[in-house]
Amino acid sequence: MTEQISLGMPQLPAPEFPAEVQGRLAADAREVIARYPDSRSALLPLLHLVQSEEGHVSRTGIRFCAETLGLTTAEVTAVATFYTMYRRKPSGDYQVGVCTNTLCAVMGGDAIFDELKAHLGVGNNETTDDGKVTLEHIECNAACDFAPVVMVNWEFFDNQTPESAKALVDDLRAGRPVEPTRGAPLCTYKETARILAGFPDEREGAVEASGGAGPASLTGLKIARGETPHTTIVHPRGEAGTEGGE
Repeated sequence: MTEQISLGMPQLPAPEFPAEVQGRLAADAREVIARYPDSRSALLPLLHLVQSEEGHVSRTGIRFCAETLGLTTAEVTAVATFYTMYRRKPSGDYQVGVCTNTLCAVMGGDAIFDELKAHLGVGNNETTDDGKVTLEHIECNAACDFAPVVMVNWEFFDNQTPESAKALVDDLRAGRPVEPTRGAPLCTYKETARILAGFPDEREGAVEASGGAGPASLTGLKIARGETPHTTIVHPRGEAGTEGGE
């Protein structure tokens, strides 16, 4: 008897957004597209825009971007699946990313990630049952001078330990105020996605609070400008430093 193999039904076209949502997103999309000489250049911010609506890039969001920009859904999907900042499934209000790249890992990032997985009861790219926190490991947060670093919705939490990281996610889940080490005040993932789409952060004081590098990041620049006395930290190869650093 020949075994029957089911190939499954072809996937039906994605539905549209509800009319009210479709109209609102279309108006926002026109504003985004107007910033670019070529409409297809607006694809990245439009993906953030649809992500701000649903919390991830759904098939409906991909259809919206494709129809708005005159692209195929395959072209939009290729971009949406290439960049890790676009979620592919429903996730939590707070994306907690633990850097596990070389320096952060050596400084304790691996331990933080392992303890958070056990503490939250989730694995990589999984979400807590209450829908609050999605945990992921990140290859680099571009903040090596503050290692180990955790990011929540792309805001920095520097010099973390397993204990401080567990306290951080506990506060997020409990709805208690959380302040990033530097940068703008924390907001939800959907709100973050709308800001990344290019719309202003209208929270009072948020723009003024947003910052860049901290003191550790600026040390090299200050030395180059002569603002800080240059101190040899690593002796030239083959030369041993004497006691006292002379």
